Amino acid sequence: MTEAAPGIADSPLARQASWLQDYRPGLRVSEQGRVVSVGDGIAWVQGLPSAAMEEILVFGDGSRGVVFHLTEDVLGAILLYQTETLTAGTDVHLTAQQLSIPVGDELLGRVVDPLGNPLDGLDSPECKVRQKLETLSPPILERDFVHDPLYTGNKIIDTMIPIGKGQRQLIVGDEGMGRSSLAIDAVINQRGKHVYCVYVLIGQKRSAVVSTLEILRRYDALEYTTVVVGEASALPGLQYLTPFAGCAIAEAWMTQGRDTLVVYDDLSTHARSYRELSLLLRRPPGREAYPGDIFFLHARLLERATCLAPARGGGSMTALPVVETQQGEIASYIPTNLISITDGQVYLDQSLFAGGFRPAIDVAKSVSRIGGRGQDPRIKEEAGRMKLDYLQFLELEVFTRFGARLEASMEAKIRRGRVLREILKQERLAPLTIEFQLAWLVAFNDGLLDELDPELIPDRLERLAARVADSELTLDDDHETWGRAVAGWLALDEDATP
Repeated sequence: MTEAAPGIADSPLARQASWLQDYRPGLRVSEQGRVVSVGDGIAWVQGLPSAAMEEILVFGDGSRGVVFHLTEDVLGAILLYQTETLTAGTDVHLTAQQLSIPVGDELLGRVVDPLGNPLDGLDSPECKVRQKLETLSPPILERDFVHDPLYTGNKIIDTMIPIGKGQRQLIVGDEGMGRSSLAIDAVINQRGKHVYCVYVLIGQKRSAVVSTLEILRRYDALEYTTVVVGEASALPGLQYLTPFAGCAIAEAWMTQGRDTLVVYDDLSTHARSYRELSLLLRRPPGREAYPGDIFFLHARLLERATCLAPARGGGSMTALPVVETQQGEIASYIPTNLISITDGQVYLDQSLFAGGFRPAIDVAKSVSRIGGRGQDPRIKEEAGRMKLDYLQFLELEVFTRFGARLEASMEAKIRRGRVLREILKQERLAPLTIEFQLAWLVAFNDGLLDELDPELIPDRLERLAARVADSELTLDDDHETWGRAVAGWLALDEDATP
């Protein structure tokens, strides 16, 4: 008897021992199907009339699959594990089981596939609990309003596009714009904040997977992170299940009352995997050859991210889905679908990136619809004044391109805006504390940096960050206290400047 793939079902020897122990003589009727055809990760099976959607199938050669499409004569199954001997005519049996994945603290620091099998060369995680990959999202009465902030360590996001725990915030932009870097920064910034993270890599090359793991390991982020990988070389069915597996892991922690962050990198690849499966299963294609239920696919995934009510433990799952655009076309099919599902988006602009503004976040096209509810009042107050100045600067800067003469007040606003643009620049893999965010906001709003040469801004901010780290000021201190402290720090730095 062929041994089953680990993590999908119990081994045949274990099942046989259980059968022998509980065996009772009697008439038993079971269904047996056979494979009609197989190829490209899809198997067509005939002869299982009572099969249900998403039910696990066991093939006679040891392969495993899941019912994914039902017709009058045959059913279509996506393969999860395929041996080289799987051919037409192979026997198929039902299991009356649905897909699940082991969950729990044992997965922290581990790299697994969508079925829970280890990919990091270590032993299988000894989890005592399993969670179904597909579950209903919590009903409205079991949810709570977003009320706590989730800090990403990014200047622009934490001040102007705030994210709350339980929010779904989309990261959208062209390839190479730094979408994954923003998500990785958010994960790194959760160190010491009691937030468990799940990083989902969908259809990524092995080199990209290794690079992400090295970054997380270098910044000690794997201690509180689980990485779920569906490689580009994996079966299409596994790539399709990857985000649901990551969601199930985070959902188990959320129901225990913990705060979680899950990153889906990226859902454009996931949509293409689902389109591939649907076309192979001969489902009617719709716009851009995607099946008609592509919106429902991502909606039922992202709706599971929420903030639970105190009666349900008060846990939260914050989702950061990543989606790719082509030539900055934000109105294409998949991005618009995800924008309508999520609670806001962070848009990365190609022209800003080419102009040297990193991260290339377009504040005018980015929005957070509910994150302001959880934003700290001190940050919200200071950021509101700063954002207004920045948007006015962006409008005024257009006139300078035509060489128009401006009033002295307008010149001052443009000069002040250019200083702010230098302040907002940030290196990747360098998340900042929220106390430093408040410090530079106070410095800018009080005009302490207006007369500074923009080229000196990075050095001055670095010194300011060091002084904030050594101070005992908190967000609870008022503006006057912060203003005096920041003015004193900058004055000392001015004296120290040769």
